[in-house]
Amino acid sequence: MALLTSAITSLDGYVADADGRFDWAMPPADLHEYMNELNRDISTHLLGRRMYEVMQYWETAGQDADDSPIERDYAEVWRAAEKVVYSRTLDAVTTRRTRLERSFEPEAVRALVADADRDVSVSGPGLASAAFRAGLVDEVLLFVHPVLVGSGTRALPNGVRLELELVDQRQFSGGVQHTRYRVRR
Repeated sequence: MALLTSAITSLDGYVADADGRFDWAMPPADLHEYMNELNRDISTHLLGRRMYEVMQYWETAGQDADDSPIERDYAEVWRAAEKVVYSRTLDAVTTRRTRLERSFEPEAVRALVADADRDVSVSGPGLASAAFRAGLVDEVLLFVHPVLVGSGTRALPNGVRLELELVDQRQFSGGVQHTRYRVRR
């Protein structure tokens, strides 16, 4: 199995602007459906604290009559996956199928990926950076929105050099571009 990292990013490479906002990153319906399918192939999500706090929404989402079928589907996919949250500051996790780890241990992650029956995803720029620096990332998936935000939280780490091979690319409504790269070893 593989360790994937994915990011919804601005054209200039940020997951959030200087004020921490990412309101520009809402996926159009066709992209959301595609992301649902990608997430079906994920057995475990490795999440940093901030990403976990954003994603907790999906623990109870999708249960209102106003929610779209796409949202309901994603909520089911999210709840079915295992989740590992890396945080030194959280007291506890509140979502099902979730455990808390105080530190990111590359060898433990390598073993988790090797034992997984499906791919494993690492999300959140800080945690993904640690996975990149440890040489654990096998694939990079980017969902690039046609917006410039100028500064903020970078999607990809500085100081990491990897050779990548393009394995997929797609365009979605609103001009969103998806690219999927495999790390060349």
